[in-house]
Amino acid sequence: MSRLVALIAALALAAAGCSGGPSLEGISVKEGKHPSLTVPKNFAVDQTTTKVLQAGKGAKAKSGDTLKVDYVAVNGRTGKEFDSSFKTGQPWTIQLTKAKALPGFLTALKGQRVGTRLIAAIPPIDGLASERPEIGLKKSDTMVVYFDIRSKLAMKASGKRQALPADVPEVVERGGKPIGFRKTPSTPATLTASSAHVVIQGTGAKVPKDGTVVAHYLGQEFPDGAVFDQSWTRGAPATFPLSSVVKCWKDLLPGVSVGSRVVLECTAADAYGDNPPAGSQIKPGEALLFVVDVLEAS
Repeated sequence: MSRLVALIAALALAAAGCSGGPSLEGISVKEGKHPSLTVPKNFAVDQTTTKVLQAGKGAKAKSGDTLKVDYVAVNGRTGKEFDSSFKTGQPWTIQLTKAKALPGFLTALKGQRVGTRLIAAIPPIDGLASERPEIGLKKSDTMVVYFDIRSKLAMKASGKRQALPADVPEVVERGGKPIGFRKTPSTPATLTASSAHVVIQGTGAKVPKDGTVVAHYLGQEFPDGAVFDQSWTRGAPATFPLSSVVKCWKDLLPGVSVGSRVVLECTAADAYGDNPPAGSQIKPGEALLFVVDVLEAS
């Protein structure tokens, strides 16, 4: 997770700001693989101000939608870039709600279409509004952000439901969202091989090998132990390159269609082995279960 995204995720957010305000003509953008902004030093605005560089033709973003965006963030006071998803290779999945996005970001992104590229100047009242020395921001600094709106995401799998094999623990749902697994009479006590099973068959593009996936997921100890991680309760999906996940995911998610819900049974050898993440509930040598809604892949 980037520094800016991590900060925003930790904030208790205020009310949304307003569009309009001073001209952004003094700000220029250099397009390319890693776009950059040239911002005059001591640039500041007192209300969120936007400028569309290229209007997209895709779906329009509305309140509550979740967008995948790439961005470059610059400090208006210093003119220096302090974050860029283009350089990290990790687009930001942002939900357009007051609980999940800064007011200035809501103002800038709501009503825009997928494919739009724009600049947003965001004053402290609509931004972080606090000292953030780790990224060089003072409480009074304006942020200038270049956004490239990549897509609007569905928030759950959609398609034809399929039955799981009798020996695979069943997915327990509440309101259409998985909340855990329940073993069946045929579920074995131990897992001898990793496997993938589609619960809902999506119709989108297939996950490429070594691609990047946007997904909601839940992880539980096999066969009916504790849930140790999930994205649904956090209210936003996760974005991750397959090169950075456990072998089970890396081997079994490629080829799954976007829009699908899939159950992954992962042996300890294909998960965390004898070295689970520090602070997790996962025990050494433990097999794991995951249910994954594949929302996008690239």
